[in-house]
Amino acid sequence: MVQFVLFVEQIAVGLYIFCAAGVIWWSRSYLLARRQLHGAQFELEKELARFRLVNATTAIVIFVEIALAVLAISQVVAPTLRAQPPRAIAAHAEAPQAPFLTAAPNALLASTPPPNFAEGVDIPGLGDELNLQPFATPTLTPTPVGTIIPDVPPPIGCDTPGARLDIPANGMVVFAATTIVGSATTDNFAFYRFELNGPETRNVWGSLSEYTVPVINGELGQIIPSQLTPGEYKFRLSVFDISSRPQATCTITIFVSEPIPTPTPLRES
Repeated sequence: MVQFVLFVEQIAVGLYIFCAAGVIWWSRSYLLARRQLHGAQFELEKELARFRLVNATTAIVIFVEIALAVLAISQVVAPTLRAQPPRAIAAHAEAPQAPFLTAAPNALLASTPPPNFAEGVDIPGLGDELNLQPFATPTLTPTPVGTIIPDVPPPIGCDTPGARLDIPANGMVVFAATTIVGSATTDNFAFYRFELNGPETRNVWGSLSEYTVPVINGELGQIIPSQLTPGEYKFRLSVFDISSRPQATCTITIFVSEPIPTPTPLRES
């Protein structure tokens, strides 16, 4: 449907010319039919003239309606599709991690033998000599959810700014609904498409979803592995212009797996 609307918008000028030519031709037939109707003397001639008059009127109305439909598509529908936000995406928000504070003793603690608390050993003045000072323990840098499988083919075409995939990463194992993050944009942008090639598509390229709004360094869509057969897939992002030609692509390898089971706590007897 989106491609049809964009195609009509692209050839709108030609359709206007075609409709104008049709209106002019049938208007001429309408005027001739009216002249024949006024000059007819016999009833049969009048009936034929009325028939031509009705046909010409119907044709004029049809061409006018076609022109109005093209005008509505090119001036209302197509701009609305371009301004429409991407489909609803279930974002997985990560809770901010506060720095974890812990106490580190000074060098004196390292030279002090550990006390045997089982025997009730008391170390006089230990609290004053330790001089405890809190400091922030650095946390790990956040990484995309999922395991990265090594030794997979390198990405294809992902080094261009027009089509880039940050999440999922190349070789990533996808086992839960995952928000796709990256960029999809080009000059005369029309839409971008996600495609898969793997067990679910019988190892041929199949369309997954399409979006009509360009995105730069943001959320592109969502992949739901529960709807796919587990296995290795080629995952491709393609960006198209208004001529429906791909201007940029990014192809990576992902692995779809079953959801990781959640442990169930045992009831205490």
